[in-house]
Amino acid sequence: MSFLDRIHECNHCHPDGFRPLRIAGQRMGLIRDDLAVQLRQWPQVFAVTDTAVGLAPPLDAPTTPEAVRTEAVAEVIAALRASGQLGAYWWGERYAVNQRFTDPPLLQIERAAVQQFGISGYGVHINGYVRQGNDLLLWIARRSPSKPNAAGKLDQMVAGGQPAGIGLLDNVIKECAEEAAVPETVARRARPVGAVSYCLQTRAGLRPDVIYCFDLELPPDFMPVNTDREVEAFYLWPVEQVLEIVRDTRDFKFNCALVLIDFFIRHGYIDPVAEPDYLELLSGLHQRDAQLARFPQ
Repeated sequence: MSFLDRIHECNHCHPDGFRPLRIAGQRMGLIRDDLAVQLRQWPQVFAVTDTAVGLAPPLDAPTTPEAVRTEAVAEVIAALRASGQLGAYWWGERYAVNQRFTDPPLLQIERAAVQQFGISGYGVHINGYVRQGNDLLLWIARRSPSKPNAAGKLDQMVAGGQPAGIGLLDNVIKECAEEAAVPETVARRARPVGAVSYCLQTRAGLRPDVIYCFDLELPPDFMPVNTDREVEAFYLWPVEQVLEIVRDTRDFKFNCALVLIDFFIRHGYIDPVAEPDYLELLSGLHQRDAQLARFPQ
């Protein structure tokens, strides 16, 4: 195994069998053909052709309020949920649907349906670390065995999706409190250090995701405590041990491995002298847009 294997595992997708989801003339997502056919049941919400899915007029008009689109699509998603097509887990949390993260949303959609509609999802992952002399140690979480996805896998100390209507730093503070009982005064020290992206085809649909990465140096006596029952245990491991686990196993949740590879590169634990795949790793951490360019526009 290698670090490059972790990159490939996050970017396994094929454009066949998908149609673009267009809203107000822009491609906002990618929908499997079988789901597109089902959406014909709601002609008042979706306009479905053999090659694309759009919103029905007047929902697709540029002047239509975002809230009107949101509620119309929410009714369809509720029906899909009732028919068992969205799986057992329901987040009760909406994601913004937009072309760029900083753009105003064209609508908001329940997180449980984001993959089915192939909409870009965003999240924040926080690398909590401690310095002991010349050594650097990382706080690693083990996900609860009851989690609906990646149960029992290793994870960043804190990580979470990015809901609509909340800023990145506010989300970092919220997730830090919920997942590791990090005081707000400490969480505010988290430094934004970049982002990673990928595009992964799943049984549900497509995940063209972006993760905003943060580094948070913690006091040596800090002990994370989970408060939302989503973490089974925390470990404080030398960075070299974490590096070996990422490189040689699939013990980490797939996208967490990307965040850690980025951390290793930025802190000099993966360097261009010793790592033959160095340039491929740099480009591989930012694959969403390149992968999406292969799909129907």
